Amino acid sequence: MRIGLTSIYVDEQDKAERFYTEVVGLQVKTNAPYGPHERWLTVVSPEDPDGFELALHLADDPARAFQRASRAIGRPMMSLRTDDCRREAERLKANGVAFVAEPAARDYGGTDAVFDDTCGNLINLHQD
Repeated sequence: MRIGLTSIYVDEQDKAERFYTEVVGLQVKTNAPYGPHERWLTVVSPEDPDGFELALHLADDPARAFQRASRAIGRPMMSLRTDDCRREAERLKANGVAFVAEPAARDYGGTDAVFDDTCGNLINLHQD
């Protein structure tokens, strides 16, 4: 058994699609109707297009409350892995991404940085 998909909530799917593809560099895997006001929208790493998928679900009121609570305590909604956290953070900053925590070595291992995805979430950038 493997983990194949996880999801985050976003305030606007079009904005999230642009952010995660044009800014972060992921690519759309699936974009299909999913109810009257939402799409089934998933993105994947271009290096592993048949691998792990991230679904960008439209947030409702309970999801927005969860996002606010997570942000208030500084908890990222997920981690993206990279082989060079500092280089990737600089690339993302050049694309306009705002970081709330700069790359730093962590006691639990690796280097982490945290950025705002402009869609309601904090996202961790991790290097082993």
